[in-house]
Amino acid sequence: MPLGDVTRQAVGGYFGGGFDSARLSGIDKITFPADTKTTLSATLTTARSETSSFSNSGVAGYFGSGVDSGGFISGIDKITFPADTKTTLTSTLTQGRQGAGMANFGVAGYVGAGYNSSGSPQSSVQKIAFSADTVTSLSATLSSSKRLLAGFADSGVAGYFAGGYTSAPAATSAIDKITFTADTQSLLSATLTSGNYYPTGMADSGVAGYMSGGYDTNYISRIDKLAFSADTKTTLSATLTVAKSNLGSMANSGVAGYVAGGEAAVSYSDIDKIAFPSDTKSILSATLSTARNALAGMADCGVF
Repeated sequence: MPLGDVTRQAVGGYFGGGFDSARLSGIDKITFPADTKTTLSATLTTARSETSSFSNSGVAGYFGSGVDSGGFISGIDKITFPADTKTTLTSTLTQGRQGAGMANFGVAGYVGAGYNSSGSPQSSVQKIAFSADTVTSLSATLSSSKRLLAGFADSGVAGYFAGGYTSAPAATSAIDKITFTADTQSLLSATLTSGNYYPTGMADSGVAGYMSGGYDTNYISRIDKLAFSADTKTTLSATLTVAKSNLGSMANSGVAGYVAGGEAAVSYSDIDKIAFPSDTKSILSATLSTARNALAGMADCGVF
């Protein structure tokens, strides 16, 4: 995958939905490489929180699942690049849920696990084929039923679902891997540093995935890194500016990842930036348009 291809033009990252004093429908855009923030005129179909997200880089981004005033959401909104116009897919998830998202660029997006209207964590994985935006369910499922987890992907190779809260009930440190060639599931021997729910995930595709923040016995500022070459986990010396959970993240593969919003005692509007490959952390001068938690992020990194 040509991550170093100079013809690839990364455009920007998007943070949508969330909750502060009320659920939100707005979408903020961080334009690369200046890291300036604008707010789209397009909005999500309804104000919603705990939404999953993924992108078909260079083509469109998607916000699916979550919770709005009517309950759990099965619909999927699509933001078409570069016009940033919003449509809603005719296909929906098989049931409304709070799930985590990741994608195999050019092929499909995936929404895994989550909580549904029956009141139970799920282990199922839904697949959205980009060719026609149609939804199917994988025969493979995650290693346990869980919610409040993180997703990220090594595009062209595999996607990962990490952490969450199981039906035990307990926080889990497990990392499930979905190998894209046949959509088969395996459970990594590597785990998160601790059982962790409400983390967020993003990836430097072809290199490593990053799982930031969350909650175990307290709010977390830690950033765990999963090297894709051998699926080994390390923990960065850099940490988030504030220990918090329920964040959103996205990445400009080959350049940097961004972790935004979240909550501890209050909700936050700040955006931390993790520069690749040094894994150093800085704070953007740009902030989200409002403080928010339970938001989702995805990015247009150009055509791979």
